Amino acid sequence: MKDIIITRKRQKTELLALLVCFVVACLTNLYAIFSYGGKLTEMFTSLGYVLIFTAALYVAFTLLRIIIFVIIKLISNKHK
Repeated sequence: MKDIIITRKRQKTELLALLVCFVVACLTNLYAIFSYGGKLTEMFTSLGYVLIFTAALYVAFTLLRIIIFVIIKLISNKHK
């Protein structure tokens, strides 16, 4: 069986993407709390929802990157 090697650079890239998704989810939650007049303690009590939203954002972002990669590969193969 072939070993799969994930480089250090790829690990850093994926962790950065996950961090950005988490920050976006937290900011979205903070916006919702302020716009609906909730208490600031909801930042901690709704952490589970924020993590689920983070995972959904990460999956959507990853699918978008895969689609862009495939399109670029298709375009570059047509020009050869």
